[in-house]
Amino acid sequence: MDMEKKNSANFKYMGRSISDLSVNDDSLAFSDCNSDKSGEFPASASQSRRLLLSCAADNSDDLIRQLVSDLESCSIDEQKQAAMEIRLLAKNKPENRLKIAKAGAIKPLISLISSSDSQLQEYGVTAILNLSLCDENKGLIASSGAIKPLVRALKTGTSTAKENAACALLRLSQMEENKVAIGRSGAIPLLVCLLETGGFRGKKDSATALYLLCSVKENKIRAVQAGIMKPLVELMADFGSNMVDKSAFVLSMLVTVPEAKTAVVEEAGIPVLVEIVEVGSQRQKEIAVSILLQICEDNMVYCSMVAREGAIPPLVALSQSGTNRAKQKAEALIELLRQLRSGNAAAKTSDVSV
Repeated sequence: MDMEKKNSANFKYMGRSISDLSVNDDSLAFSDCNSDKSGEFPASASQSRRLLLSCAADNSDDLIRQLVSDLESCSIDEQKQAAMEIRLLAKNKPENRLKIAKAGAIKPLISLISSSDSQLQEYGVTAILNLSLCDENKGLIASSGAIKPLVRALKTGTSTAKENAACALLRLSQMEENKVAIGRSGAIPLLVCLLETGGFRGKKDSATALYLLCSVKENKIRAVQAGIMKPLVELMADFGSNMVDKSAFVLSMLVTVPEAKTAVVEEAGIPVLVEIVEVGSQRQKEIAVSILLQICEDNMVYCSMVAREGAIPPLVALSQSGTNRAKQKAEALIELLRQLRSGNAAAKTSDVSV
């Protein structure tokens, strides 16, 4: 059965069913993308009281309307202050997220994301991220034109803006109708770059976004063309990266297309996958053997490469002690490798008889 469809019905991602996931317990590999993790925005002494009120206000409707108005001020300082307070209101009080969107904040915040002022851009990105944590806001954020500005921030922003833009795109990519648009916006090469060069949070959120986006075939090909296989293999090979599971799940989504199979072989991914089958956790072993089976199906050359890496002993062990799914996949892969060995023996016998 196609890995993208197997066992998807039982998986919940951030409280919502995702229909295009590959193997059991993927939810444990991808943690929730929560509100921004950046430090508090700096505030002067004269601003502190209003900032405190903005975070604590129980009846915030009037304040929200004023802040939305201030987003369109001619003063950059007023825009920054308004974006900062909106970000905090949305971060600290989930019920404010829908209120802020209904007050008309989304379009002016999107305009801030395109600002040449890097701090203002960062504030706009962060506020949009926090508003996107409300599921009801995601469609409005996308339809209001946020995707392209978020992609620009992912390319040109501060490190915090890049991380928060990746997280916001992750949120938007949870909507099936946004996946193609995000892929065509140029986001995927930038997410691949963040996966390779970002901090842990950037790697985590870019991996999750890529996983969701690559349920669409054209996005799989874009990711492979953007060079995703190199960082994926490197992260899978580094058991100290805390990214083995996430990277393997992204790879499992990609290897349904021939381009990805070729790329993972070229990036020396087979030895890494065999090592995971041998020494990884139970979940890591399960996903690695599933990927190897996908790579080897209908390709005796790749089967031979797997066999030469010494895969059969750990596969036999997995077929006896792994999860039910891992046992099934290991047995299927062992059978493929035995067919290869039987074929080679038959070929040698034929050579001798001639």
